[in-house]
Amino acid sequence: MRRDGPIIVTDAEFRRNVDTYQDIALTNAVTITKSGRERTVLISAEEYARLKRRDRRVIEAGELTDQQIAALREAKVPDEHSDLDREIQDWKP
Repeated sequence: MRRDGPIIVTDAEFRRNVDTYQDIALTNAVTITKSGRERTVLISAEEYARLKRRDRRVIEAGELTDQQIAALREAKVPDEHSDLDREIQDWKP
């Protein structure tokens, strides 16, 4: 079995060799399929914690300070992304 690329196994194969795939998941995500479709991914607890730390906090507009609102009003799109303006030219709410 190759361990340097994506690891994709069927649910039956995973159940037969759960210990092996748990070990692999310490360094490489293991995708588990069912009926030919990707269903779950096994990752290390360390990687899961890293991803959870990256979750975004959602705040309501009413929670913004005046300073944050002013910063949003003054924000500019970097020149290298100015082509994205074309995507919203015909947009109507």
